[in-house]
Amino acid sequence: MNYPFWEVPVLGGGWLIGLVAIIHIYIAHFAVGSGFFLVYTEWKALRRDDREVLDYIRYHSYFFVLITLVSGAVTGVGIWFTIGLVHPDATSALIHQFAFVWAIEWVFFLVEIVAALVYYRTWDRLTPRQHLRVGIVYAVASFLSLVAINGILTFMLTPGRWLETGRLWDAYFNPGNLPSLGLRTLVTFSIAGLFALVTAARWRNAETRVRLLRYAAKWLVPAYILLPLFAVWYLLVAPPQALQALQSGVSVTGVGTLAILTRVAMLSIMISATIGIFAYVGPYLNPKNFSFPMALIFLLLGLVVTGATEWSREMLRKPYVLYGYMYSNGLRPGDLERLNRTGVLAEARWATVKAITADNRVEAGRQMFRIQCASCHTVRGYRSMTAVLKGRDLDSLRAFLKTLRDPQGPYVGLMPPLMGTPEEEQALAAYLLTISQEAEGK
Repeated sequence: MNYPFWEVPVLGGGWLIGLVAIIHIYIAHFAVGSGFFLVYTEWKALRRDDREVLDYIRYHSYFFVLITLVSGAVTGVGIWFTIGLVHPDATSALIHQFAFVWAIEWVFFLVEIVAALVYYRTWDRLTPRQHLRVGIVYAVASFLSLVAINGILTFMLTPGRWLETGRLWDAYFNPGNLPSLGLRTLVTFSIAGLFALVTAARWRNAETRVRLLRYAAKWLVPAYILLPLFAVWYLLVAPPQALQALQSGVSVTGVGTLAILTRVAMLSIMISATIGIFAYVGPYLNPKNFSFPMALIFLLLGLVVTGATEWSREMLRKPYVLYGYMYSNGLRPGDLERLNRTGVLAEARWATVKAITADNRVEAGRQMFRIQCASCHTVRGYRSMTAVLKGRDLDSLRAFLKTLRDPQGPYVGLMPPLMGTPEEEQALAAYLLTISQEAEGK
């Protein structure tokens, strides 16, 4: 409401953020896990004076630097760009609340970049012990960067006591922090193993390739043993209201939210199990028959699991972008009474319609839609209003909007409550009628 709306055709802003974020999260977790993978493997090879494995680690470090410092940097900037445009109010809130944590994270990130470049460029310029120390600096800095970011991400779903105290300490050390950190740490190891399968599958020496594939497959084991425990812990600390809302299974698209979430969760579990089983049968038991295309398939499946898991986490947060504090459209629960009295358009800085008349009613409704609905819905595309509203008349639309105001209505906990004066509600209904008529071809 305080910023101009950025409309993303077809996909919508949420999906755009998701696509960029999922790729970045995958690469970022690889960056953390591979720090430990490189250092531990190099340490083992030095102890055994295994020159072949040391040569492999050198080769893998090139792949590692290329992915993390190029793709990771581009997608990282992409996340800030997209969230700043799609959710400017929420982005501003996170920056102001966690300014000190962001500053610490950026220091870790700077150390991480410098250490990664030094690690890659000094294989023949430092002693083995010195080079290993550089790798340790990278691994520690990348993990601490994850620790800093994890507290901010979990705050978005489990703000805990911060809603009452407003203190940074309560915001960062929120109930979801530790279980999420455990989950993400395990995921970093498994993703490091998946990427290692890709480079190991192309290694030139057949005997070493067999050893490396078996070794890479072992990095998947901790995740598959401990992930379920941390996942249960994470769900236990999630807001009860979020779980209750999902259990209602109501959706304006006609498909229950619970049904969608259950399907995505089951998909994630099934693919994870597939990766675990075939990693054991393939690169561990039969490494000689494990090929580079198979490794790429494993990597792709890991990306799908990451996407499904992150999507499920986002769904738990609905209808909030910052749980209990800010709705997905940037409005706050505390704004409800005031905006119902004064009007949304009257306070929206970028709204061009302040007073509704018969001539501008549809335009006022369009601006109401942008402010309150378009953060999640598109006119034509993802969560299409054209599909939802087809066949509805004005009375039906007015009745539907009234349910969005009902504190006991079916959409409580799934969609933000409709805010604004009765005149603004009527204007929104008039605009939605144009969408319904367009869908009918009238």
